[in-house]
Amino acid sequence: MKTELFYLLLTAILTGVLWIPVVIGYVVSRGPLTPERYKRAPTSELPDWVNRANRTHMNAVENFAQFAAVVLIAQFAGISTPLTATCAAIYFYARAVHAVVHISGFGLLMARTILFTIGWIAYITYALAVLVRAI
Repeated sequence: MKTELFYLLLTAILTGVLWIPVVIGYVVSRGPLTPERYKRAPTSELPDWVNRANRTHMNAVENFAQFAAVVLIAQFAGISTPLTATCAAIYFYARAVHAVVHISGFGLLMARTILFTIGWIAYITYALAVLVRAI
């Protein structure tokens, strides 16, 4: 498996499990969902970390498609370079640490923004490298 596909797989797994802290937070905060409670909208406030976990999951989902598209296009076109492999790795690790920082609230504003930007730069660099090689 190419390095880029490996990191796409890891990114997909990360994105696919980020809902778990959200559900744990809901159950811890509001108790297990019962048929009666399923019928009405919850009214109790959620802890900040649960809201952050939900936003982390949504952010990962929103950013996954374009990264996946670039990786798959590059693979289909036979484009794999040390730069694209490095960008894929940086993207994954930036997203993984971004998730931990966002959910934990540690250094929330600055660290989260920096990590998101690092991942975005890795994605843009990857996309431009593929575009240049494809032209």
